[in-house]
Amino acid sequence: MSVAVVTGAAGLIGSEAVRHFADKGLDVVGIDNDMRSRFFGEEASTAWQRQQLECDLGERYRHVNADIRDTDAIESLFRSLGNEIALVVHTAAQPSHDWAAREPHTDFTVNANGTLNMLEATRQFASEAVFIFTSTNKVYGDTPNRLPLVEQELRWEIDPAHEFAGGISEAMSIDQTMHSLFGASKVAADVMVQEYGRYFDMKTACFRGGCLTGPNHSGTQLHGFLAYLVKCATTGTPYTVFGYKGKQVRDNIHSADLISAFDHFFRNPRSGEVYNMGGSRFSNCSMMEAIRICEEITGQPMNYTYTETNRMGDHIWWISDVSKFQSHYPAWTLQYDVPRICGEIHANNAERWMESVAR
Repeated sequence: MSVAVVTGAAGLIGSEAVRHFADKGLDVVGIDNDMRSRFFGEEASTAWQRQQLECDLGERYRHVNADIRDTDAIESLFRSLGNEIALVVHTAAQPSHDWAAREPHTDFTVNANGTLNMLEATRQFASEAVFIFTSTNKVYGDTPNRLPLVEQELRWEIDPAHEFAGGISEAMSIDQTMHSLFGASKVAADVMVQEYGRYFDMKTACFRGGCLTGPNHSGTQLHGFLAYLVKCATTGTPYTVFGYKGKQVRDNIHSADLISAFDHFFRNPRSGEVYNMGGSRFSNCSMMEAIRICEEITGQPMNYTYTETNRMGDHIWWISDVSKFQSHYPAWTLQYDVPRICGEIHANNAERWMESVAR
């Protein structure tokens, strides 16, 4: 039986990948030690999702409580599975700008060294496996903030005559910019994934995502903006909007749409590829627009405040150009726009959130 190894298996993208590839007939081995709760506190713990996976998937899923920085543990696991491994989906990461600045050593070793451990174990013991890495648009640093932006009533927009009017492509430089320490550690991992593809002719891809979201996201203030926003709107928890008049724009991609892209790559892989991946022009919103959507869903006003101070390295406007991926995999299409995503997050989590508040 072919095996898929998924890191960050109880997280948003990891859990979606586990379910998807288990349904496709692969045995799935998930690696996750709930570091998210250490990064962001108990509210961000992914333990609930791990329990759900084990309950729902039974023998199709095996959970490994290991740290991706532990070279011996990762090598031992890959040695035991060997050429049965057909796919590695590497989603485990420290994902926050602000948190990275608190503990740079932890951030870098998780994001960069952990990725190197996964790549080298794959090369040593399963060199024919497809290796998919969830990178980030933060590899471009704050270069997008130098784009010609126009202020509108509820959002910033790009000059329609600009080459990136349809979305930012992979042609944007990752140099001469402020990445944040998180962005820098992800650059190191991103380039290493490319290099293993080119130097060792492995089947690797970096998917440079922006806001990845969905109902399985354990959103918190420092990471998971849309899921956390819906949670605050539902529970009445105060929310803070940081800078840019609340008009900063993000494209948002549902985890199911992202995993669908992973599946297309898995079935027809390439070497050393890089793809900007997000909701594109199909699924995007400003912060103020997202607040209005949440208010419509919950039927109550959002309890939010505004501060002029924006997060360092944060983007004012980001919409992904996904045309490169679509040119390689024309059968792939996006299914979820922002209102549908927010509605699903609310429908799937409102009861659990309210029970938590009541305790």
